[in-house]
Amino acid sequence: MVNHQRVERIRRSDNLLCLRKRAFRPATTDSEHGYLIYPNLAAKLVPTATNQLWVADITYVLLSEHFVYLAVVLDAFSRRVVGWALADHLRAELALAALDMSLRERDAIPGGLIHHSDLGIQYACGAYVKRLTARRIQPSMSRAGCPWDNAMAESFTATLKREEVDGREYRDLADAKALIGQFIETGYNRQRRHSALDYLAPEVLELAQRSRPPHAAAGIVEGDWATMCV
Repeated sequence: MVNHQRVERIRRSDNLLCLRKRAFRPATTDSEHGYLIYPNLAAKLVPTATNQLWVADITYVLLSEHFVYLAVVLDAFSRRVVGWALADHLRAELALAALDMSLRERDAIPGGLIHHSDLGIQYACGAYVKRLTARRIQPSMSRAGCPWDNAMAESFTATLKREEVDGREYRDLADAKALIGQFIETGYNRQRRHSALDYLAPEVLELAQRSRPPHAAAGIVEGDWATMCV
């Protein structure tokens, strides 16, 4: 009887170590493009009300035989998902569908909203930027190689994978859309509590904000972006 450490030493002496193959993860960000890159306007901003800062991201979801892709837009104040779209492609229409849902759901003040994303071509392309500028929304983008610049969106996708996607077998795109949509709209937006929100759910926080006096939620203040993403 020997333990695993002795077996590992023997295998190493004979050059028989096993190397685990990393699971395939499709790339969702293509930053090698010729479109304009916008500066990071969200780095030191802490929103004090809804519709001051939105963060956007795209992630993948594995079906039985192929990947599909989820685009989301979150309000950085409440963590609420205000727009999302699921499709079997990574074209700009995916990100635009999530943005269009956000614009239907929200009544943002022209010139008072920053939209932050990574450097992906879906967000930098002319059609997406045109949609933002038409509504006088200021584009903002992460720095290259800095995942913390979009940490809040990354935090949401990690929650989605951990609490909904992992261990789930979706039959097809329609099944994934129905179940993920239910998780976002009911489980995440209405029920999931966040430590950064005093353990309130996003929708509950927004309802509480509406009952506050107007002067209690005015403007965007500087702060530490990373601490907002718990």
